[in-house]
Amino acid sequence: MSTKDFIEKDYYKVLGVPKDATEAEIKKAYRKLAREFHPDANKGNTRAEERFKEISEANDILGDPKKRKEYDEARTLFGNGGFRPGPGAGGSFNFDLGDLFGGGAQGGQGGQGAGGFGGGIGDVFGGLFNRGSSGTTRVQPRRGQDIESEVTLSFTEAIEGATVPLRMSSQSPCKGCSGTGDANGTPRVCPTCVGTGQVARGSGGGFSLTDPCPDCKGRGLIAEHPCDICKGSGRAKSSRTMQVRIPAGVSDGQRIRLRGKGAPGERGGPAGDLYVVVHVDPHPVFGRKDDNLTVTVPVTYPEAALGGEVRVPTLGGPPVTLKLPPGTPNGRTMRARGKGAFRKDGTRGDLLITVEVSVPKDLSGKARDALEAYREATAGEDPRAELFQAAKGA
Repeated sequence: MSTKDFIEKDYYKVLGVPKDATEAEIKKAYRKLAREFHPDANKGNTRAEERFKEISEANDILGDPKKRKEYDEARTLFGNGGFRPGPGAGGSFNFDLGDLFGGGAQGGQGGQGAGGFGGGIGDVFGGLFNRGSSGTTRVQPRRGQDIESEVTLSFTEAIEGATVPLRMSSQSPCKGCSGTGDANGTPRVCPTCVGTGQVARGSGGGFSLTDPCPDCKGRGLIAEHPCDICKGSGRAKSSRTMQVRIPAGVSDGQRIRLRGKGAPGERGGPAGDLYVVVHVDPHPVFGRKDDNLTVTVPVTYPEAALGGEVRVPTLGGPPVTLKLPPGTPNGRTMRARGKGAFRKDGTRGDLLITVEVSVPKDLSGKARDALEAYREATAGEDPRAELFQAAKGA
């Protein structure tokens, strides 16, 4: 991505959120759009695939507080027609916006997105034009591509954590030319951009914008004898299987970032990041509410009316004994502490147990006689009397 694209793209509009949206609102909007436009749900739909890339790019920026701050500052400073000197300033103010982000051309290849922006606003005057102390231009390292993948876990795996294999495809240094792009391993520095991988483009207003160099495609190098495998790009598609540890307590739809587990960098650059979106299958018995697990337990009418002890299953552990006080109403929720999902600090939430009075469909003669006797004994009681009184008074 060019610096111009970075500044001019309205990521808030892409996610459909206001500029003062909270992190939770941004996260919610991203999840909704990602599910709607994910390639797996829109096979063969190239427009949906492009939309998904835009959504992921926007989330990479707005979902990271540091990147969002840099983005907002850059948009405020340069977003509408360029930099304007303050009152009384004279002359012109020329500098390369690529240096504002510490080598922004890194993001120009392979869909790398915002991950290539490094230094931020504070580095504007440090290392301008990526030159060394001697004044010569260096060919810069390039950060690897970020990768996004998905994994589906069972309910128990999500609560307890799991190590899962992920097969990923990404662009990595070509093995045929060791990432140089040249069959002989001796590429030359691009004369157009002098190895920076970016070219300045005047836009008026006394400053310049940068774009990836059209001759070397942002690499800073040109292959005299292009490699037959990568055609001179220095990058080739590769597949690998990685064992990824999913932490305990993840929830459905959560997006996990694994730093440095993405595509390898180029010329000594750091690897990109791996983003894993977690999907969790439902459980036939247990549910989840934040850090707590939920379960509905049927009890008999005598247990609810007279009280008693009821055994309740837990997820992956021994049952717990629930003490019902006499007169427990239907739908009452009780708590078994420490039997829920794992929190980030290693502690566990609770198991929320909801009591459901079970009404038998078939009664034996003895049971029916007992209930008839109970009905006669409570004939003078009307459980709906207060209901009608309240209805009249409303």
